[in-house]
Formats: sequence, structure tokens, C-alpha cells
Amino acid sequence: MRIHFIAIGGSAMHNLALALADAGHQVSGSDDQILEPSKSRLQQAGLLPQKEGWDPETITPQLDCVILGMHARPDNPELTRAQELGVTIQSYPEFLFNSTKNDHRIVIGGSHGKTTITSMLLHAFKWNKKPVNFMVGAQLDGFDRMVQLDPKVQTAVFEGDEYLSSPLDRRPKFFWYQAHCTLLSGIAWDHINVFPTEENYIEQFDTYLKTLAPNATLVWCEDDEHLVKVVRRTNRKDLKLIPYRTPEATLKPDGSSQVHWSDGKRSQTPLIGTHNLQNLAGARALAESAGIAASDFDAAMMSFTGASRRLELLKETENFTAFRDFAHAPSKLRATTNGVKDAFPKRHLTAVFELHTFSSLNKEFLPTYRSALARADTQVVYYDPEVLKHKNMPELSASFIAQCFGHSEQLVIIDSKTELQAFLNDQYAENRVLLLMSSGWFSKVTPDWLD
Repeated sequence: MRIHFIAIGGSAMHNLALALADAGHQVSGSDDQILEPSKSRLQQAGLLPQKEGWDPETITPQLDCVILGMHARPDNPELTRAQELGVTIQSYPEFLFNSTKNDHRIVIGGSHGKTTITSMLLHAFKWNKKPVNFMVGAQLDGFDRMVQLDPKVQTAVFEGDEYLSSPLDRRPKFFWYQAHCTLLSGIAWDHINVFPTEENYIEQFDTYLKTLAPNATLVWCEDDEHLVKVVRRTNRKDLKLIPYRTPEATLKPDGSSQVHWSDGKRSQTPLIGTHNLQNLAGARALAESAGIAASDFDAAMMSFTGASRRLELLKETENFTAFRDFAHAPSKLRATTNGVKDAFPKRHLTAVFELHTFSSLNKEFLPTYRSALARADTQVVYYDPEVLKHKNMPELSASFIAQCFGHSEQLVIIDSKTELQAFLNDQYAENRVLLLMSSGWFSKVTPDWLD
């Protein structure tokens, strides 16, 4: 097939492009900005556009398909040209579904933990030598790409995002997949720019259950109050329901966790924190439903170290530990902060959160962050005024942000890259844990001790 990607530089988009090119398809693409690591990976594969920007001349009647990324605008000149020519246009979730129509599709959804649970499941499949097609939202150790589509494989594992499919398709991505087996980790309002109220956001999960294949299996976290209500009110009598809860665990002297399962078994994992253990429980139940025995899953998890930027260890000495986590929603901040504090109860915890997403920078949404960092001994909120300008959003004041997070002596607001650099440098001290949380990159500020 001849396939053109509009907005090829995106995380999922460029990985899909790499997978299709590797499968023998003729792939081209365009974007108005391509950043690392997408740029280097596309260049190595010979797929990097010769110049940035949009060129309608690249759209010809000979194309079999145009895959439209969410980064493109509805008036994109290449998209307009494709519509004029009648070329088939698909969002990437639509293309993934069409490529796996004959597969048994396993989809991991929920407001938090999707990438980690998907990564755990993929690690278990690989450890047990069971091939799968997949799409996951982070780079994993042992996997060349975040997307794989092999027509000879009959099982597909997809991370199921509730964000919009494309500029033309305003439905959540996971509506497309018609899962035979799915997991929902929990529901916490996010994406205020798309779902203006919490009720509207929760409705997407009600609708999602209606999209599941007949006689599908639903693995769900019964610790989550919103999810409990969604499951209770579904009228799908054909669904097989498998609930799970956060397991008990003991922190061992070597820093690993010994997990105590309800079936009487025990397992060991290098992962720490309540939120990670909850994800582990969900992945374990999902793996069992996919034919991987609990004992085989537990054995695989002993070598699972996590997905990129998901409570990723940045630096560790005898008395200092630094983590980075891809976190932006209030529920994830709270769960990650609490989990790290539980793992290091005798150390001073400094939690640093960057306001970066549209929702986190929105004055109406910011009050939902109240007490999200409360268990940290030092709480820091960083934002870059230049990001607000780039997103065409109103200015924020330090006093308003402090009010939203809950005034306390432990709370510090930083809006300067220079000040952030100095602050992070000072955190390299004995008996301290530093937790950096963001869906961005802290304005590319790097502490001097991170080598």
C-alpha cells in the first residue's frame, strides 16, 4: 500500500509509520514540527520529510490511504487536497482496527495507568514467548517500536486512549477498537478542552462499554468509585466482569516489593508504590484472562522495570533517589506522590509538578489539584509563562496557583527556568527523594547532578 501520514512526527504516528514501512508498505509523511526522538528515528528509517510544513502536492490519487494525526488542523492543506481527490482518510485508531479486524483485541483503558498496564502485559507476553500485535504509548525495554502489526499474529494489545481520534473524528480513540477483552483502571476527569464537565467525561466510559464486542471480558478496578458506578449501570448482560483491587505488599530491604495476593500466592517486583501495585494487579488479572497463568505472569514481572517516564529511576545513591513520572492529572499526582512517600516513609520527599497540559493550565480545572501533593514534605509547582503564550491561554499568578493546590508552608511556586535549575541542584542531598512529575520536559531544565 501507498500510505501518507499527515502529522507524522507524533509519538504514536511515527511509530505506526515505522511499523508499516518495515512491513513493506510505501510510506511518506509531513509535519510542521518534528522533535526528538521522532526525528532521529524517522531519519534512520528514511522517512523524515525533506522539509517541515505541509505540501498539498504530496497528496495524489495514487495514495491508498492518508492517516490523519491529531496534531493537524481541520483546514490542513494536505487534508483538504485528500478530501478533494477522494483519497481514503483514516485516523490512526481507525487504521489499527482495520489492520486487526481478525485479531483477538485486548484494550487497556482508564484515566491513569494505561501505559504501565499495557507495558506489563506486553512484557508478560514476550517473556512467555507469545507473539502479539500492539500499540503502546511509551518506549519499552526489549521492544524496537511502540507499534507492531504482523498479519500472521492473531492477538492485538492496544493502549486505549479516551482522547479524540482525529480533527475530523471527535470520538475517543478507544471507541474504535471493539475490544474482546478490556481493562479499565479508573476514571478521573481530564482533558477539559474536550470534555467540559466531569459528567461528560464519565459518559465516555459508559459509551465505551457499549462498543465492546459481544461476550467481551471487562477487567476493572473496584477501588475506583466512578468506575463502580459505570459498571453497575451498564445493561450489557453478556459481559464477563473480573474486578481487582490493590494488593497488600511489603517493602523489602533491597528496595523491591513483595506482593501478597488474595489467592495466597506471593510474588516479587522491583516496582514500588501503591499505584504501581494497583496497576500490577490489573495486569495480572488481564493476563490470566488472556491465557497467561498467574505464576507465569509473576515470574515475568520480576524482570519488568517499567515503561519510559513511568516512575522512571533517574538517579540513585545510598542516601538520594530521584524519579521522573509522566503525570499530569490530579488523581495520578496524588497516587504517585502517596506511593513514593509510602515507599520511603523516613526520607524527605520533594515533589515537583510542571503545569504543562491545556487542562493543568486552565483556571477552571486548576482547583481540582487541591491537596494532590499534600503528602510531600516539600511541594513545588512549576510553570513556564512562555507555554501559556504558545497555547494562547491567559496568564496565571503564583497566588492563584497556590490557592488551587492548597496554601501551606511546604508549597513553592516557580515560574523561572533559572530558579528551577537552582532549586533542583539543591535537592541533591542526603536522606532525600525527589519526584519530578510532568507530561512535558520542565522547559528542558536538567539538574547538574544528572549525568
